[in-house]
Amino acid sequence: MFRIGLLATMLLSVALIASTGLAQTRPAAGGVAAPAAEPVRLNLLQLILGHLDFVFFTIFILSIIGLALIIQGFIKNRESVMIPPESTEKIKSLIQERRWKELEDFTYEDDSFVSRSLHPALKRSPSFAAMREALETSVSEQTADQFRQIEYLNIIGNLGPLLGLLGTVLGMIEAFQAMNQAQGQANPAQLAGGISTALTHTFLGLLLAVPCLAAFGVLRTMVDRLTNRGAQVAEDMLLMIKDAQNQPTPEPAEAVA
Repeated sequence: MFRIGLLATMLLSVALIASTGLAQTRPAAGGVAAPAAEPVRLNLLQLILGHLDFVFFTIFILSIIGLALIIQGFIKNRESVMIPPESTEKIKSLIQERRWKELEDFTYEDDSFVSRSLHPALKRSPSFAAMREALETSVSEQTADQFRQIEYLNIIGNLGPLLGLLGTVLGMIEAFQAMNQAQGQANPAQLAGGISTALTHTFLGLLLAVPCLAAFGVLRTMVDRLTNRGAQVAEDMLLMIKDAQNQPTPEPAEAVA
């Protein structure tokens, strides 16, 4: 909960920064700046929406994807989802009752981390060494798959600043081309406006990167903890299977005449 609260605080801070305006001075006629007492407040959102290009739409699409991955990551990477207690108790009950066929069917149908780890091992029964090897392989594959699902956040987070830099470079090229066409006589206010518009791409790139990388760091810690916990529970279940298999089969009671 502390990690989720910390991430929410960071996202709120970024949103507050994004909502602030940029104070600029509007030039008066003849190139003379207006009095400093009457600044014109240019909203950052208006500045961004005033320069829509393929870089903006790329960052916007990646932002939607990143937000969906963050929400999905925090929903799926919970102990109640990956290692539900009811599934663990059901597996324990089937092992204690030595209902091996039902245990194999349940672990095949159940989607919990423990069941998916245990099912390949049950197919190698009764060799405990083969069962343990299959369990370790399955746990490794599932752990890698869990990390792959959140790795996209890391990719998007690293692409954010690069896309922002691309937009900035393109904007700077356009600004200096405008000055070149004016043969160096371009209005400094127009040049500054073009540069500020170009720098909004850098802001958007950072706005994309910070939440994605922060969420990736938090989710990576959660996945590591949950997969280690799931591997430990699956190994305990395998040892229970070994003990149950080594116990003698109880003989049926003789009927009383």
